[in-house]
Amino acid sequence: MESDVATPTTPFSPAEDPRTMDAIARARAERKRTETKLFELLRIPSVSTQAEHAGDCRAAAAWLRDQLADAGLARAEVLETGGLPCVYAEWLEAPAGAPTVLVYGHYDVQPPEPIELWHTPPFEPTVHDGSVFARGAADDKGQLWIHVAALRAMLADGGRLPVNVKVIFEGEEESGSEHLDAFVAAERDRLACDVVLVSDTHMLAADKPSIVASLRGMAYCEVQVTGPAHDLHSGVYGGAVRNPAEALAHMIAACKDPVTGRILIPGFYDGVIEPSSEEREALTQVGFVDSEFLDEAGITASWGEQGWSIYERIGARPTFEINGMWSGYTSPGAKTVLPSTAHAKISMRLVADQDWERISERLETHLRALAADMPGVEDVQVKRLHGGRPVLVETDIPAMRAARTALAAVFGIEPVFTREGGSIPVVATFAEILDAPTVLMGFGLPDDRLHAPNEKFSLNQLHLGVETSIAFWHAYADEHAAAAR
Repeated sequence: MESDVATPTTPFSPAEDPRTMDAIARARAERKRTETKLFELLRIPSVSTQAEHAGDCRAAAAWLRDQLADAGLARAEVLETGGLPCVYAEWLEAPAGAPTVLVYGHYDVQPPEPIELWHTPPFEPTVHDGSVFARGAADDKGQLWIHVAALRAMLADGGRLPVNVKVIFEGEEESGSEHLDAFVAAERDRLACDVVLVSDTHMLAADKPSIVASLRGMAYCEVQVTGPAHDLHSGVYGGAVRNPAEALAHMIAACKDPVTGRILIPGFYDGVIEPSSEEREALTQVGFVDSEFLDEAGITASWGEQGWSIYERIGARPTFEINGMWSGYTSPGAKTVLPSTAHAKISMRLVADQDWERISERLETHLRALAADMPGVEDVQVKRLHGGRPVLVETDIPAMRAARTALAAVFGIEPVFTREGGSIPVVATFAEILDAPTVLMGFGLPDDRLHAPNEKFSLNQLHLGVETSIAFWHAYADEHAAAAR
């Protein structure tokens, strides 16, 4: 089901900057097209973590290449990475001295499972209560599409941009961006820029615009504990053989204090940059509402590291979480088995200045030390699935000031800086390889159900995002010129 054209509830005031008037008018005239084309992209099941969808990922890349070319960008092409491809395009005709912005997004999406929990088919976009429901709607197809639509509106009818723009959309973000670091390093000259613009985060609320100034890193591991050489009869062997599932449960429990919530892996907190008292005070002014967070999570009480607020726990503190555990017989009915192996997937969100490889190593060392005191545990394997570095973004730079100006102009409210609990590994990649800071100007909302059934994206946010993107280019050109003077 497609929508009537969504009308933003907050009007953009062209009086703030008359240079945006024509582009804003074109964007508003094309709202129906903007939605319809986004729905086309959402119908492509570009699930990067499932090999059977590799062809769909490539189809999404080709579709985006064609849309970027149609929007007026040059050199629109699909570039191989050694895995799933990236999409690249550019417009480099800005006045001399103008800065260059690299727009990043990802066209791959999370798996839709469990399908039975979706109210509508995950790859058939459905509009309800002003939002489009589909896998990838907010993460990240809807948000990357904001900038394509904005660039199209600005370049139409012979229009020009006040800054140079390069676009890179990747296809492996949801599977760990395995090939992206090497790709960015190999394409350093092509991707060279002054700043990176990413819309892959959310605001505090539709009436609380915000800019993410911090991202947590990630260390993601899979653990296997092996006991007996094969599954055993639990009656014949139970009580005389250590059960690997029980051993793994004890090992994981020994990684976190059950009362204080503090992580007990030796050396885990080494290098953590603690927020100053001034920063902690600033975080209290963000407007985060604990009760809303609890409602969204479907719980009645929070739990975590003592001495820190809920908002600090999800944005300024590292974590240790079990993402899945399995062992033995789990199908319907009874089977009295003492399993040979037990498994767990563990994610650790990291803050500056933790190193994900060092943290993964310390987890493995800790688990092996625990296993050494457990007779009957024959082997412990820790496989590092992927990782990413945490990021702190300086807030007083020209591009950040431009983002604040653009959001304030469109939403009518001064945005605040927030700390994001999630991870976007490529942000650290851009900082290290391209020496470019990143502006995290996202338009999702907290209830968009990322990675969960019934993911959605507000069409009002989509259209306000397009207008904010248009405003950002001019604001950044002004801020860059002022800084140069």
